[in-house]
Amino acid sequence: MPKKKNEEIAEEKPIEEENEEESEKNKITSIKEAEAIINIYTSFNNTIVHVTDMSGRTIAKVTGGMVTKQDRLKANPTIAMFIAKRITEQIKDLGVKNLYVRIRAKTRNPAPGPGASAIVKSLSREGFKILNILDTTRFPRGGPKKKGGRRGRRP
Repeated sequence: MPKKKNEEIAEEKPIEEENEEESEKNKITSIKEAEAIINIYTSFNNTIVHVTDMSGRTIAKVTGGMVTKQDRLKANPTIAMFIAKRITEQIKDLGVKNLYVRIRAKTRNPAPGPGASAIVKSLSREGFKILNILDTTRFPRGGPKKKGGRRGRRP
């Protein structure tokens, strides 16, 4: 009889240890994943990507000129994919998994440049979860009087 009790106790200890290990794993996975804001400025001449944390501190910044030296290619979707790759390398080390994306075009432009959608696609392919995409393009509401006088600009 005493041997059976010892055997039962010996069997229970490993089970408790396994439960402790499982609870530690659950604690690790329950930690909130880091979030960041990606500000993408795309014109028809350049693409600028600026990554900040939720409070606005800069994490990474990559432009088209940092990837290529040819001016005509800076706004190219292919170059935008390389920009996204560099951004990915820099922010994966920090444990960022979730992203808020803000896309901005040149003021008054109806559509962003060609690199914006390429960057968003590349980031989602790299395994980031995109929580929100927001268009923050500025547009004037009135403003100062236009040049040209009362009868307008004449050729």
